Amino acid sequence: MKNLVEELKWRGLYHDSMPGTEEQLLKEVTTAYIGFDPTADSLHIGSMVQIILLVHLNRTGHKAIALVGGATGMIGDPSGKSDERNLLNEETLAKNVAGIKSVLSRFLDFNSKEANAPVMVNNYDWMKEFSFIDFAREVGKRITVNYMMAKDSVKKRLAGEGEGMSFTEFTYQLIQGYDFYHLYKNNNCVLQMGGSDQWGNITTGTELVRRMGGEGAKAFALTTPLITKADGSKFGKSEGGNVWLDADKTSVYKFYQFWVNATDVDAEKYIKIFTFLDKETIDVLIEEHKAAPHLRVLQKKLAEEITIFVHSEEELEKAIQASNILFGNSTADDLKKLDETTFLEVFDGVPQAEITKADLENGLDIVTVLNEKTGFFKSNGEARRALTANSISVNREKIKEDFVLTANDLINNQFVLLQSGKKNYFVIRVV
Repeated sequence: MKNLVEELKWRGLYHDSMPGTEEQLLKEVTTAYIGFDPTADSLHIGSMVQIILLVHLNRTGHKAIALVGGATGMIGDPSGKSDERNLLNEETLAKNVAGIKSVLSRFLDFNSKEANAPVMVNNYDWMKEFSFIDFAREVGKRITVNYMMAKDSVKKRLAGEGEGMSFTEFTYQLIQGYDFYHLYKNNNCVLQMGGSDQWGNITTGTELVRRMGGEGAKAFALTTPLITKADGSKFGKSEGGNVWLDADKTSVYKFYQFWVNATDVDAEKYIKIFTFLDKETIDVLIEEHKAAPHLRVLQKKLAEEITIFVHSEEELEKAIQASNILFGNSTADDLKKLDETTFLEVFDGVPQAEITKADLENGLDIVTVLNEKTGFFKSNGEARRALTANSISVNREKIKEDFVLTANDLINNQFVLLQSGKKNYFVIRVV
């Protein structure tokens, strides 16, 4: 059996584990779980480390359980938070749980017939009938308040400047701990994994397993480091906010661009964490990149691999085509293949002007378009000089002074792309 811990260590995916965890994973097929709280109806790239961890677990022959926290999501995990989360209503939670299940199903085959086929569970299924009194009697008495107070997630909140921690949040680690015990008892799950900020919650679970599981009950914990950028800033966000794993929240083009724009230092780290390329392949890529960093070999390979993993090879090709448009390696046909959202994202920040469809009914001579209708050029004379110098393109095709713009030139029936030289763009939106 492949050594999972060894694999995680060289990839930079290992932070800590309880004694005996590596030996357990080498000894036999082990069932392990990771929890995902439904704070939104999708997951963003901040969750990719845990998704990839489950995939590695599955690929090394072990059994993966993805737990969607329909119950814990009603409370909100205090770990790493300075203020209490707003509580979500049941309707929103149900929508979020369904969305997260849909995302996870793209990476783990929950319909597989293999012996170690991954499983998805929702902790609401076993918590919904658990009365407060029963929980207090069966679970609450097993763990002391002193033990719970010693957790970093609790200490930091109590020492902070906010309003402290509500009893609701204080119980979170007990409920998560009970999840571990429930999965231990019903699914033979002996390992919980998560980010390093989850260590306190996870070890509460191992303690509950030990105290509630009977003689010889034992459970293990393994955590991954929290990923940061080379400059120390938080990973997972772009200037536009979260980078989501659903194309309707973050387009494939923007998703691809996020990875292509990684710094050299980050790309060298990310390609180990976020791809399944083997060590030999990655070492060769790193050497290639060092020899010619301007070619951005690492960034391109990283972006390709993770875009295929999250979306598809077909979507990757579209993202590459869209990316090439800004660098002049595209045709009018490539432009016309872009949907409206991607077109606007590719040319985000490019100056724009509006004209009406009525303007195009009889056609518009290009000099009028370049000056009077758009202001792309300051005068007719300047526009004519650029046309004479053969430096003007409409939708990527060079034009002369006798060119007439018509409705046939529209991209997506609403846009025209003007270009002067290699890098000066202008978008006309037809309304």
